[in-house]
Formats: sequence, structure tokens, C-alpha cells
Amino acid sequence: MPAAKTKKAKRPGKMERIDLRLRSDQKDRIETAAYLRGLSISDFVVQSADEAAKKAIKDHGVWTLRGEDAKAFIEMITNPPPPGARLKKAFKQYVEEKKLRERKTN
Repeated sequence: MPAAKTKKAKRPGKMERIDLRLRSDQKDRIETAAYLRGLSISDFVVQSADEAAKKAIKDHGVWTLRGEDAKAFIEMITNPPPPGARLKKAFKQYVEEKKLRERKTN
């Protein structure tokens, strides 16, 4: 009788490695913070860096305007200035090129 096949536990995605160089005061601070949180230094660094990365990505995609900046932005969106000569020229060129592309596909 053949031996029963056992399922192997699936490992999470391949782990990557990052090497860092830091000053001794930075290392001491990181070690202390990791100890206070009950984490290994590696886990602390990974969690902290990942949180900082997520925040940086979010901050890059989200604008927060307050006070006069918010008022000026809303004013420009709701009451934009009339198109200038360069914008009119660019739009005319776009329309002409679009017509040419449509003719080529038909």
C-alpha cells in the first residue's frame, strides 16, 4: 500500500533582504524601541519601515488643503479662467489628430 501523501504547509511569498548601515546611536535607539515593543530588531525595523512606506505612498496621492489654499483651489475649480491661446491651439491640434486616427481606423 502506498504511503499517504501529506500536505506541505504553504510558505508565504519569497522573503527578501535589505542590508542597512546606520550609526551606533541609531542602532541603540532601534534596539531599545524593539525591546520595549517586545519585538525582534528585524521585526521592529520591518514593521516601522512598512508603516512609513504606506504613509509616504498615501501622502503622495492625497492632498490636504486648509484655509486660504483650500478656498483658492475651490475657486479655480468652480470658476476657471477662460482658455488661453496655447490651450486653444493644443485642443485644436488634438481634435485634428483624433480625426486623422479615426479616418485611418475606418
